[in-house]
Amino acid sequence: MRLLRLLLLAAKEAVGGQAVIEGVMMRAKNRLAIAVRRPDGEIHVEIRPWFSLTRAPFLRKPFVRGFPILLETLVNGIKALNFSATQALDEETDGEISGLHLVLTMVVAIGAALGLFVVLPHFFSVGMKWLGLSGDVDALSFHVWDGLFKLVMFVGYILAISYVPDIRRVFQYHGAEHKVIWTFESGGVLTPETTRPYSRLHPRCGTAFLLFVLAVSIALYTFLVPWLLTFYSPAQFAVKHLYIVALKLVLMIPVSSLAYEMIKFAGKFHGNVFCRALCWPGLALQMLTTQEPDDSQIEVAIAALKGAMDEGRAC
Repeated sequence: MRLLRLLLLAAKEAVGGQAVIEGVMMRAKNRLAIAVRRPDGEIHVEIRPWFSLTRAPFLRKPFVRGFPILLETLVNGIKALNFSATQALDEETDGEISGLHLVLTMVVAIGAALGLFVVLPHFFSVGMKWLGLSGDVDALSFHVWDGLFKLVMFVGYILAISYVPDIRRVFQYHGAEHKVIWTFESGGVLTPETTRPYSRLHPRCGTAFLLFVLAVSIALYTFLVPWLLTFYSPAQFAVKHLYIVALKLVLMIPVSSLAYEMIKFAGKFHGNVFCRALCWPGLALQMLTTQEPDDSQIEVAIAALKGAMDEGRAC
């Protein structure tokens, strides 16, 4: 979830953010800055180029760009998390993951997320059919259960990890990241005192993006999966459901692309009544994924944003 915090601005330069271990990563244009509070109290800022998968014009087109942007955000986010861990623990930076280790980490992370929020809810819904509480996979009731299980597991997962002390500190940095971006968007002076009053909730947060992905997937699977089964439906029970799960995994590519366009639109026009209604569930969920930061954490987020925006510093 923290890897997915891509925040886009309509009027000013595009600025993105992500909370990391004892710090914040900020992105501006083609660069990122990772600011971490080291054990000695010093704020260390690392400036890096943004790894991009969307340099080709075709991959930047609406309804195409969502999935590659998701992947590149995962890559940059995982590397930022790993770097922040080395700094927060005062370790050598040559221990950072790269190459094959980075690919394996991404595969495990994506696989775990798909398994938890796509595969497992599907087979829970199969259990409802066995109990006589649902129809088969081509029935509306099956997908109602599937969607319900997805939402319960997603919210339950976030609620469970919010009780872990280290995660609560990351959630505080998440709140600091949002406050600093609100200050920047509003044209305010970037100091802890002026940033503190701003909201810790933001309509273009990765938490909201994940909620959009869930909502789109529930709606799409409800109508598209039964339709696809009219073309090919394996007779054997196990093969049939493994086939459907495989379909759902492949469909996550257009689902993520559509969800990206939705959150981009809702965030750009967040003052509109319709867009505020679209943003409300994501903002409500951020009550769990963000916490009020202290001034020292806001200071770290400010350092990250200034580092990302400082064109005079080399990557």
